[in-house]
Amino acid sequence: MKISRALISVADKTGLDFFVKELTKFGIEIISTGGTKKYIESLGINAKDIADFTGFPEILDGRVKTLHPKVHGGILAKRKNKIHQEKILEHNIQYIDMIVVNLYPFIDLLKKEDKNNEKISQENMIENIDIGGPSMLRSAAKNFEDVVVICDPNDYKFIINQMNIEKDIPKEIRMLLSAKVFAKTSNYDYYINLYLEKQIEKIKNTAQNNNYLLYKNISKNLKKVFDLRYGENPHQKAAYYIEETAKDVAWQQFNGKELSYNNLLDLEASWNIVNDISTVAVAIVKHNNPCGVGTANTLTEAYKKALATDIESAYGGIVAVNRKLDKTTAIEIDKIFTECIIAPSYEADAIEILKRKKNLRIIELNKNFYDKKENSFNDNLEYKKVFDGFLIQEKDNSINTAQNKIVTNRAPDDKEIADLDLAWIVCKHVKSNAIVLAKEGAIIGIGAGQMSRLDSVKISISKAKKAGFDIKGSVIASDAFFPFKDSIEVIAKYGVSAIIQPGGSIRDPEVINACNENNMSMIFTYQRHFRH
Repeated sequence: MKISRALISVADKTGLDFFVKELTKFGIEIISTGGTKKYIESLGINAKDIADFTGFPEILDGRVKTLHPKVHGGILAKRKNKIHQEKILEHNIQYIDMIVVNLYPFIDLLKKEDKNNEKISQENMIENIDIGGPSMLRSAAKNFEDVVVICDPNDYKFIINQMNIEKDIPKEIRMLLSAKVFAKTSNYDYYINLYLEKQIEKIKNTAQNNNYLLYKNISKNLKKVFDLRYGENPHQKAAYYIEETAKDVAWQQFNGKELSYNNLLDLEASWNIVNDISTVAVAIVKHNNPCGVGTANTLTEAYKKALATDIESAYGGIVAVNRKLDKTTAIEIDKIFTECIIAPSYEADAIEILKRKKNLRIIELNKNFYDKKENSFNDNLEYKKVFDGFLIQEKDNSINTAQNKIVTNRAPDDKEIADLDLAWIVCKHVKSNAIVLAKEGAIIGIGAGQMSRLDSVKISISKAKKAGFDIKGSVIASDAFFPFKDSIEVIAKYGVSAIIQPGGSIRDPEVINACNENNMSMIFTYQRHFRH
């Protein structure tokens, strides 16, 4: 193919001086627009104004300049199609053989707003939605048989080298450039959609927001960051991806082997637990379930409480803390085998102690992750693949105590309420059916993932007894209602004094009566926390 005419309109002028100078050596006529034309002419190179080419001026503050039949006809006409040739002649349209376009910096503005918490006016964002640019790119990409399309300044040197060597751009390369365009415009539209959806969410009333997922189409643009050691099992390959909008991963690693798929699942699970607790807290997680949680005035005491919950299961576990990890706590953690540690920050001395074990993965969360900005494009959704589709739901971030109601004759005292609050928070992070025993700011027994709630009750008590805890005076949380009073009767035998649960069973009156008969207090939350 012979390239006689190129239309150039770019927001990013990187490398353009080199490119246009080389194009002129081939005798290629250049058509251009606005600022691009001025830039090209500043290099001493002639460029024909788009208005002179179309015979129609730019209008509407430049919103309409290349949206014209003489532009798109010149791009889309098939050179070997006789009917197309006749129409080209009839309407005095000239062929355009090369399109060089990159788009208004909408994505850059979006990332700038998110990164710097900088408010950019909606008017400015809207005016940076490119219309003519994507239209020309898509027209040229569709007609790659006859047109060369370039959307990336990094391709300039490659194209010139091809023209110098081959005197032509082969069809295979034109097709590759075409595919690149559709990837580019798809990505561009994705971010526009993302921005506009955020604006819609801001103006929706609460009732509409409750149904938002019912009509929302969701798009995700993901980029691969690195391969993981393996998936859930060594024979499964796995990789870590983040959204295109993310400037970096949410964490950094200071030590240890590469992370596996399971490591990352457990790291997030452990962090989510301690992040829900406002006081000083430590969680130890194994296989995506907590095996110990403790709260105290210091991290060291909180860690000792978490470890005491189930010291056997804690071996090889994941430790999360919600305060800067200090030297004293690091010394305690160093006493047993731990796979990973995650914290918001570390004392230098603590890092040095932990690094003694070369395989221990030391993970620090980036502040901008757990201290999210209002403009952040991190969504509040969870995704699971099932069959040939996806399940999408809002994350279970709610611990709503406003509707809590004491339903028994005896009300819990302040000490019991503190332990009930802790048990209820932790219960949200345990696989269903979930039962959590708490006492004196620590979790002392956990029953997780059982088909029967009664079995979970028995396991939590068994765990607490095995660890040597005195169950009398402890409290218990259940992620869903008790379907029968049998669990209450078992709990009462061991001296559990208070219960927190959602309620909602047809047998709630029987369960409440069983508590009253055993002088136990019970709170209904009217909020379930299943975790599958």
